[in-house]
Amino acid sequence: MGSRTKRVARRSIFWALLTGLATFCLLPFLWQLLTSLKPTSEISSLPPLFPTRPVLDHYLAIFQDRPFGRFILNSVIVASLTTVSCLSIGSLAAFAIAKLQFRGRNLLLFMVLSISMFPPIAAVSPLYLIIRTLGLRDTYAGLVVPYTTFALPLAIWILWSVFREIPDELYLAALVDGCTPFQVFVRIFLPLAAPGIGTAAILVFIFAWNEFLYALTFTSSEAMRTIPVAIALFPGLHEVPWGEMAAATIVVTTPLILLVLFFQRRIVSGLTAGSVKG
Repeated sequence: MGSRTKRVARRSIFWALLTGLATFCLLPFLWQLLTSLKPTSEISSLPPLFPTRPVLDHYLAIFQDRPFGRFILNSVIVASLTTVSCLSIGSLAAFAIAKLQFRGRNLLLFMVLSISMFPPIAAVSPLYLIIRTLGLRDTYAGLVVPYTTFALPLAIWILWSVFREIPDELYLAALVDGCTPFQVFVRIFLPLAAPGIGTAAILVFIFAWNEFLYALTFTSSEAMRTIPVAIALFPGLHEVPWGEMAAATIVVTTPLILLVLFFQRRIVSGLTAGSVKG
């Protein structure tokens, strides 16, 4: 009876902590949702906590009074191109490091991962000068290239862990059958690594979707702004449109939350690939 009571107590504590953590993480999103549904006259007053008369005026305003659809399109294009670039380069690099035998491959992996240790703010000035010299400022390429540079280590790390778990015997058998290393990569390893590739794609896409610093620095015209920059520049000289900012936040965050919830098992399996040997 005593052991059963202890198990019930442990489980209760576990679920209480889990519920508290989930509430803590969801609280900002719920607060933004409530703010987006409040009339302008109620936003700056508390109480009421909940809107007395929920309205959709702020959601209509961000699309009618601003080119918010263009901002979404810019973010989709930049995030998609960054994801494709990272997967194209990262999958080849991860396969080479995991399966090909050459001197210094562990050092190469360390050097790739060391790129992620640099704070982005430290690279803004030199990157800005390079992008301006190349005429890439205010273009998609001016965002995709630096995004790819800083998201690539994450993609390579995930895919390296996935490729490392695929038995070497498959690679050697394919070579004996006459396949080149590239054919082995395309015909055998890519299909087997599909879950890990999906995980890397989701995480890289989210990184590029949420990036703010480079998007603010490397774009100047309103037509090229991505979503984080556009929302940050909503405030005017004498007014902060909290309702519109909250509505825009909900519009762009909800798809990411649904994406993560839908693919959460694949994300976890991809991130933990290679963590347990044997």
